[in-house]
Amino acid sequence: MSEQLNILMVDDQPAKLLTYESMLSQMGERLIKAETASQALAHLLKEDIAVVLMDVNMPELDGFELAAMIREHPRCRRTAILFVSAVHLTDLDRVKGYAAGAVDYVSVPVVPEILRAKISVFVDLYRKTTELERLNHTLEERVLARTGELEATIAQLREREHRLRLTGEALAEADRRKTEFLAMLAHELRNPLQPIRSAVELLRKARATPDQLAWSREVVDRQVNQLVRLVDDLLDASRISNGKLELRREPVDLVPIITGALESSRALADRRHQQVNAALPQHPVYVDGDTVRLTQVFLNLINNAVKYSPNGARISIGMDTRDGEIVTRVRDEGMGIAAHDLPRVFEMFYQGSAKPDDAQGGLGLGLALVHQLVGLHAGTIEAHSEGPGRGSEFVVRLPTVVVESELPATARDRAAETRAPCRRILVVDDNRDAAETLAMMLRLEGNEVSTAFDGESAIAATAQFNPEVVLMDLGMPKVDGYEAARAIRRDRSAAEVVLIALTGWGGDVDRRLSEEAGFDRHLVKPVMPTELLELLSSLPPSGATH
Repeated sequence: MSEQLNILMVDDQPAKLLTYESMLSQMGERLIKAETASQALAHLLKEDIAVVLMDVNMPELDGFELAAMIREHPRCRRTAILFVSAVHLTDLDRVKGYAAGAVDYVSVPVVPEILRAKISVFVDLYRKTTELERLNHTLEERVLARTGELEATIAQLREREHRLRLTGEALAEADRRKTEFLAMLAHELRNPLQPIRSAVELLRKARATPDQLAWSREVVDRQVNQLVRLVDDLLDASRISNGKLELRREPVDLVPIITGALESSRALADRRHQQVNAALPQHPVYVDGDTVRLTQVFLNLINNAVKYSPNGARISIGMDTRDGEIVTRVRDEGMGIAAHDLPRVFEMFYQGSAKPDDAQGGLGLGLALVHQLVGLHAGTIEAHSEGPGRGSEFVVRLPTVVVESELPATARDRAAETRAPCRRILVVDDNRDAAETLAMMLRLEGNEVSTAFDGESAIAATAQFNPEVVLMDLGMPKVDGYEAARAIRRDRSAAEVVLIALTGWGGDVDRRLSEEAGFDRHLVKPVMPTELLELLSSLPPSGATH
């Protein structure tokens, strides 16, 4: 059933109101009676009224005045007003009534059927108008909701389009930088190979003088170190990016680290007739750090200062402590850094628009590694420059630590300066050149050395040769180094042999797998001969028990 609507009957005579109530009761709507204009207005202000049936002649306000007041109220804009009159029935009266807001007239005597019919029309109209307004409101809400959804969808599409455009630009930039990097990598790898090839060719010449032979050896050594540095930079960048670089931290004095880095760069600075001044404290200044990584930081910064400064330039290195931190400054008089390059100098592979006069090689990794290594030490690094041609300054801040007593000597300091004892050593590598050259070097040190070139041969050679030490590659055909190590460990006669992995695989997983396979040590190629000889010297004379 439809909701009941309100019909307001207004007349100053109660008898007439009862008569109207009797006539309209069968319509099923809610009938409200008011004897005065004030009562009628009170109902109109509190409730929605569909139809007002009112007498024209009333004492307080006549029907015309009350109708005009009703029409002025927004709540009554859909209320139908019917006048009941026995007097004001002329055309002029009707015009006045319609002007006041009435929609119809009911003459006296009132005919019940006519009254019900007229009121039914306006009640039905009110009900349909109300329903139409409700439907319109619902439709408007739906339209607004759909519009909002559409606007949100459009905004999302625009945001997605913007992200895709940025992603596309980033991918294009990454592709461009990757192409540049690969070209730079090829260039930097070829650079050391050419002098190595020339030096090797000179070593073949029977007519070469001792000085030429010595020079060739130095060239090969220097350029191999350059190749090692390039590869190490790539590996370090990968480890840091994957969060796999671990620091071996201990309290270390930063002064000798910077002094050592300075000495490593001295030869290049001397060739360029540069003056390098270092103002360092005369007392130890300790940080909680990794000696190797901190050396890498300052060697990179000092090398850059030398490389990017012209002949005869001055380079200054200063250090002071303040507020619990060590502040180290490396200042040069070099080519400087453009303002638009400054925010990006620590980005991976970013090399800026300028190039050094005397190219020493590089992949755009050095400063990025420095930035990340300093961060791993809970420090910061800043780059400053007044512009191209006006030099640069790099400022490294590291937190200090207080050391109560003298630091213990390093392993290198404790190592005896005696010649390594002669040993029986088996060298295993599927790269014959690598195996034979290492074997030759070890023989020159007085060791008895045999070689094998795959895992199967290594197992057999261990049983026949009975070595004290096995230096073995991991990635080999047939039987790899891991399986060969397990087989050797299963042989009780080889219980005391020292197994040393000598491999290009240096990740944490590789080290764990080699340990699980039975290796005692894990060395990553290329290994410095001094490092290998020091390790062999540290082993007990009769070998190590696994």
